[in-house]
Amino acid sequence: MATPNCLNNRTNSLMAYPNIFEKEVSDGIIERINALTPGSQRLWGKMDVARMLAHCNVAYETIYEPDKHPKPKFPMSLIVRYLVKPVVTGDKPLRKGSPTAPQFIIADERDFERERTRLIEYIERTAELGAGHFDGRESHSFGVLNKTQWSNMLYKHLDHHLQQFGV
Repeated sequence: MATPNCLNNRTNSLMAYPNIFEKEVSDGIIERINALTPGSQRLWGKMDVARMLAHCNVAYETIYEPDKHPKPKFPMSLIVRYLVKPVVTGDKPLRKGSPTAPQFIIADERDFERERTRLIEYIERTAELGAGHFDGRESHSFGVLNKTQWSNMLYKHLDHHLQQFGV
């Protein structure tokens, strides 16, 4: 598992996670996803492995299928931008059992192979588009993000859930 690289200066202390836009990093994540099986057991939380993959797909659906999930409305939009955004895009790992937005809750059964294939395709597409495509682009919930914030958000979320399943 890759360890975050520290990018510190006196004015902006930001720890960047591995750059999800780099092929080597995205390939490493895909290798970890491919190590999962339909029988993989979680180390914490409530989701089974297929639901976890579907849950991870929601982050990419908000990028590539933005009309599929509603954007947060006022006043929730302010809470999300000012309280949740720093946690999701920042330098600290996600906590086990962190709360999640309603669209990320997967209550129904999911097909493991279908969700795994979709997630891998999203990761490959994101790496192919590259950091330049995302730099300064507006996110579904958090407003405009720079390339480091996008990478942190996507990598950190995937890494958190892959650790949840021991890969």
